Amino acid sequence: MSSVAPPGVRFHHGSAVVPAGAVHTTPLGYDRGSVPLGAPLPLTASAEVVHRLSGCGEVVVAFEGKLGDTLLALSGVRAVLDWLRLRSVRTSVRAAGPYAGLIARTGLIAHHPVTTPHGRRAVIGDRAGIEAHGSEAVVSLVLDPAAPPCWSSDGRAHPDLPARHYLALERRLGIRLPGTAPFAPTLASGPNDLVEELRSVGWLGGLTIAAITATSWPERKDYTAQRYIALAEQVAEAQQAQARLLLIGGNAEDGFRVSAEAPRRHVQVLHLDGVPAEQLADLFPHCDLIVGNDTGLTHLAAMTRSPERHVIGLYARHSHSKWRTGLPHHHAVATDLSDRMHQGDLCPVRDAIPSDVDVHMDAFPPAELARVCLDLLNGVRP
Repeated sequence: MSSVAPPGVRFHHGSAVVPAGAVHTTPLGYDRGSVPLGAPLPLTASAEVVHRLSGCGEVVVAFEGKLGDTLLALSGVRAVLDWLRLRSVRTSVRAAGPYAGLIARTGLIAHHPVTTPHGRRAVIGDRAGIEAHGSEAVVSLVLDPAAPPCWSSDGRAHPDLPARHYLALERRLGIRLPGTAPFAPTLASGPNDLVEELRSVGWLGGLTIAAITATSWPERKDYTAQRYIALAEQVAEAQQAQARLLLIGGNAEDGFRVSAEAPRRHVQVLHLDGVPAEQLADLFPHCDLIVGNDTGLTHLAAMTRSPERHVIGLYARHSHSKWRTGLPHHHAVATDLSDRMHQGDLCPVRDAIPSDVDVHMDAFPPAELARVCLDLLNGVRP
């Protein structure tokens, strides 16, 4: 399942299957593999939810909260739309709120024909989205990251949030839905002005590494530009290549800002601050490797990647398995504390679990992290 990195830190490959007996799980209540597609589950569905959804003429997908929580919850939207299709319930489907453009890239909404709604509305999203758009809804489905447990079925655990959301709704809706692991949808990408400008001046040629410094919790989750530069220098030197390092920062005070550092021996560094998520969705597929903290832009990078490209998340305190997309190219490097949160399906914040030591991002030495990156770049499973 994992291999040892530096002392106290482990690498977890995105394609690893977690056995049900290795972690704390909640039994799903049925073996998915033995239930035919579209068949009733051996559980009682939520009759009220089923009744109200069946009579809806419009579904609004509305998220207003954190980017990462939104992306990891889109599998729940997929579950509802899969159920509507299996039940032949014809509705219009639209996305609202700040993430409508990203949600459109998943193709989820395009799979369902838009018809004239007859007035009864369902809203699916986070609490803030439902407060903003659900005042006239006959049913609202809240996708709360704290709610669904780590399910187990067929001897396998499903720890990632996309799997948790999808399977939780499958149980509530009462029929075997078509989704299989990985449950997270992927986002389409395409050309845009930023990508074309960077390409024209050589920033997307050769070995390109993106590193995510943006975080809502910098004192805990910022790996720092200096550590990322040290990581990129060691990777480039080992590859005998000149690397381009794109440092992806959060919102700049003066908006979108691009600045280059003086060239180093093995690495050229470009700071990209305040770039909208939709533009980054077009940029990430042009990078050979992406490393980031446990934050929304790292999840975005994983969901806009092709399987032969790798994304590595750094997990110091929270469960490395829950806060991932479940996609096979989305890996984790995690501390012992993160492993314990994974094993017990715990959250240090929700469950008020203090750490034995004050764990920060300095738990991941750049030299050791570079070894993991090099193995992935060279096609060797660490």
